[in-house]
Amino acid sequence: MRGGKNKVIIAIDGPSGSGKGAISRKLANEIGFDNFDTGALYRCVSLEVLRNNIDIANVDEIVKISKKMNVVFKKDGENEMVFFNGEDVTKAIREDSVNEIVSEVSKIKELREQILVIQRELVQDKNVVVEGRDIGTSVFPNAAVKIYLDADIEERARRRNKENLEKGINTTYEETLKLLQHRDKIDMEREVAPLKKADDAIIVDSTELTIEEVVDKIKLIVNKKLGEKNV
Repeated sequence: MRGGKNKVIIAIDGPSGSGKGAISRKLANEIGFDNFDTGALYRCVSLEVLRNNIDIANVDEIVKISKKMNVVFKKDGENEMVFFNGEDVTKAIREDSVNEIVSEVSKIKELREQILVIQRELVQDKNVVVEGRDIGTSVFPNAAVKIYLDADIEERARRRNKENLEKGINTTYEETLKLLQHRDKIDMEREVAPLKKADDAIIVDSTELTIEEVVDKIKLIVNKKLGEKNV
């Protein structure tokens, strides 16, 4: 499906743990698109905030990080590696310490304005599946296809905790559930670009579906939206 003058953006929004990452990567691989995890940018900034003991109230210093950052995404099979200023931070940006502050960091208006510029530059002239929390509402409001991926919070916590354990990050289900509840509250209530469904987005509930089933469902939506018989 790659090619043509008009590049296609598929926006996938949703709360933490809804499966956006795995589903976006698999969908992109199957239809020949690039994949871009916008949340990784905020996670890189958050990691730098922690490493330099920067107060979250120090907006100027946090924005300064984003102006100097160089983030590169590289594929490793079906997985995606994230390099921040030359360092592989794929695992580091998923640590609990980053999870605990990333929502607070990402709600900073001045930072979001700076990151928005980077996001749009990274996908320029590409067919791409973009995942995040405000892609269809704020970053790419004219995306050809908009999906709001959701799941019950208990299922999201189970998935995220399993994922953490597989990556060697020691957490409990109860800790993960509490963190997701906190992140949902911040993401949905923040003043700038809150997490919400775009008016023209299609809701896909992944609670009782496998990754393959969700991807197949989204591919049918993409086919219908783009007026193509096969993807």
